[in-house]
Amino acid sequence: MIKVSILGTGNVATHLFRAFSNSAEIEIVQVIGRNKEALQAFGTEEKTTTDFSRLKFSDIYIVALSDSSINSVSQEITINNSLIVHTSGNTPMSALSTHQRRGVFYPLQTFSKSNELDFKNVPVCLEANEEADLALLKKLAHLVSENVYEISTEQRKSLHLAAVFTNNFTNYMYHVGSEICKENNVPFEILSPLIQETAEKIKNLSPFDAQTGPARRGDHNTISNHLEQLNNPEYKAVYELLSKSIEKTYGKEL
Repeated sequence: MIKVSILGTGNVATHLFRAFSNSAEIEIVQVIGRNKEALQAFGTEEKTTTDFSRLKFSDIYIVALSDSSINSVSQEITINNSLIVHTSGNTPMSALSTHQRRGVFYPLQTFSKSNELDFKNVPVCLEANEEADLALLKKLAHLVSENVYEISTEQRKSLHLAAVFTNNFTNYMYHVGSEICKENNVPFEILSPLIQETAEKIKNLSPFDAQTGPARRGDHNTISNHLEQLNNPEYKAVYELLSKSIEKTYGKEL
């Protein structure tokens, strides 16, 4: 049985709590957070606290907080001989340098409290400064995920950057598309099959080979027409920048 405590009540903390709760080999000792109301979703008062002086012993303390809070909050953990890890994709393990036993438990996924997902499919990227602690993290990760990787700090930072492009920026493109549909009284749902096919296609093709569209084929007439339709200057700038980048990638100029 691995005893785990979670520091945080946000999206990542919520999904970790759900995943750990489904394993008979993991005991969630406590959830620690600043917001009493948010803590109510994580169980009874015996299992939750806002007071670091009431911390109970755990094998692993998982700091699932914003990057700016990791260092200061981790220093509040004064229990000795436990492993302290954070869940950030962009923060080095050295942010936990006040602890001898430290590591990273980074689930590479987009999390929303209201959206259920199968954690078994979530890649978990691990790092630790001691081999025994890495083995413990691997054991914990394999209990909740079928995709576990040992990833260095530099590799993890690169993954996080790639994830911003493939997830966050892509989702913003969905937002822009949604706004264009709304302005023209077109249901955004019409685009759903296209979005699904785009995601499915790169399972069998590289993103380079999967690229289509006017910029890919150098269709300047369509690009000009699209730019004329766009009234929002920010959307127009994004369209123009991406079109130029795509054409440069495929050896053509806008």
